[in-house]
Amino acid sequence: MSPFLVFSVIAGYFILLMTIAHFTSKNSDAESFFTANRQSPWYLVAFGMIGASLSGVTFISVPGEVGNSHWAYFQMVLGYLVGYFVIATVLLPLYYKMNLVSIYQYLDSRFGEMSYKVGAFFFLISRVIGASFRLFLVASVLQIAFFDAFDIPFSVSVFVTIALIWLYTFKGGIKTIVWTDTLQTLFMLLAVGISISVISDQLDLSLSDLFGVLQTSELSDTFIWEWNAPRNFFKQFFAGAFIAIVMTGLDQDMMQKNLTCRSLGDAQKNVFWFSIVLIFANLLFLSLGVLLYHFVEANQIDLTQTTDALYPYLAMNHFGILGGIVFLLGVTAAAYSSADSALTALTTSFYIDFLDKNPSEEDGKNRLLVHLGFSILIFVVILIFEAINDDSVINSVFRVAGYTYGPLLGLYAFGLFTRKQVEDQYVPMICLMAPTFTYLINLYSEALFGGYRFGFELLLVNGLLTYLGLLLISKKS
Repeated sequence: MSPFLVFSVIAGYFILLMTIAHFTSKNSDAESFFTANRQSPWYLVAFGMIGASLSGVTFISVPGEVGNSHWAYFQMVLGYLVGYFVIATVLLPLYYKMNLVSIYQYLDSRFGEMSYKVGAFFFLISRVIGASFRLFLVASVLQIAFFDAFDIPFSVSVFVTIALIWLYTFKGGIKTIVWTDTLQTLFMLLAVGISISVISDQLDLSLSDLFGVLQTSELSDTFIWEWNAPRNFFKQFFAGAFIAIVMTGLDQDMMQKNLTCRSLGDAQKNVFWFSIVLIFANLLFLSLGVLLYHFVEANQIDLTQTTDALYPYLAMNHFGILGGIVFLLGVTAAAYSSADSALTALTTSFYIDFLDKNPSEEDGKNRLLVHLGFSILIFVVILIFEAINDDSVINSVFRVAGYTYGPLLGLYAFGLFTRKQVEDQYVPMICLMAPTFTYLINLYSEALFGGYRFGFELLLVNGLLTYLGLLLISKKS
């Protein structure tokens, strides 16, 4: 694809986003930025959340990772259903009852100010790292597809990507994102569907042939029962359940969208339908992964790329003009669908949780400065990650989540399932010690536990250590 065509596709997409932002940000105020005035239709939020949950990690990394771990990732996806059930029946009723804007305000009312601040702090760390990982992946693709042709450095590619996101979110905030995420989810799913269609046409495969490839390929192997394997079914399933709870239910980014619904009932319908559709969306991405490797084998393509580069390489070099265009639209949508809401959620949390601002009162200057500050921070973290990354991004995201979301899991579990109070001033120490001990346990796990190797279930270990630490500093209610 020519650089001019790539530029035209991205520019056209960005103009469409700016048009949506223009109409949705009319007459916007502080309430619109933080809560969308609590008037979002539940079905719109549900569809948009699919794109935000999938993001660039699923779009690019999951199909490529099939070559390493086959369909083992789907074991974790099945666990998501349990996590989303807990969110809909336990967490959402709590958030709506307390009429929260920042979900970490719950920790203030339950334990005290230090617990509140440390919970919000761990979210900020988690989301900055997660958003940076996702944007890094997509910026790398745009670098290859467009910026390399003009010898423009990677740092400029990242800067442009973040600047575009900042431009269409700084005014309308979450009200704009509810609508843009819907559009971006549509483009992501269309891109995968059309990519599968292109593979089918080029290899002359009928629909039944495609299913035959999926059924007979060893890459479709899903369940792993070996106890010591890092991707053992039970490890993956329960890790998936808790990852859904912490990365959606205890995450300001994902919950902020849910809290824009008109009522608790609407928000619960949103989560139930979203979780069902998400299962099929992940199956679509995993199926694409198998078909990509089948395409490589059928055409005897010599691959030197990493697994994360597989889909971009084939789409841009072997899928023709249509395949290249829809891939670019999909990857651009994937970048914006996760990063735009992350930027708004980070702004919301810092503005409310650390500056102690009232979300219903207009303070455009401070809000703008916070929004800009997090844009710069994400830019810097992406450049750091680009210098040190040596792994599949999806593995990196979940591995880091195990350390940064664990304290949040422990705090909320202790708050919801006990009536004990804690010595609030010691909570930061507990929440720093738990990830440290988790790291050490993981480092020496094979020696300590007879060859046992931890996978993504490190999140559970971290949360349990936090819970036990809180128990040690607890006092009678």
